[in-house]
Amino acid sequence: MDTKEYNCFFQLATEVIGGKWKSMVLWALKKDVKRNGELKRLIPKISQKMLTQQLRELEEVGIVKRVVYPVIPPKVEYKLTKDGQKLIPILEQLHDWGKDYAKNNDINIIKDANCVIE
Repeated sequence: MDTKEYNCFFQLATEVIGGKWKSMVLWALKKDVKRNGELKRLIPKISQKMLTQQLRELEEVGIVKRVVYPVIPPKVEYKLTKDGQKLIPILEQLHDWGKDYAKNNDINIIKDANCVIE
């Protein structure tokens, strides 16, 4: 991460995992290791370019680990680091909040619309 000044820890945290897609990538990786194609299937509306960019950014800050196997064709897997795993309870609480919010406000959630496995 480049040298930046932050006003508070919350600002830092939201910069590391903020944006439209990073939390979805983390949610998809919450249970186990995934390959790029699996992530793309779990997050169908993300473009390949954006998925690659988000994975690189998450890898750069130490939230996701990229494992490359020396085989042909190349095999690459992604998994959460220890710091990434610490985010899962927070994301689960955010998920539950969203579920309650939708229920309390009569918001219909389409199960396959960018929502990875619960």
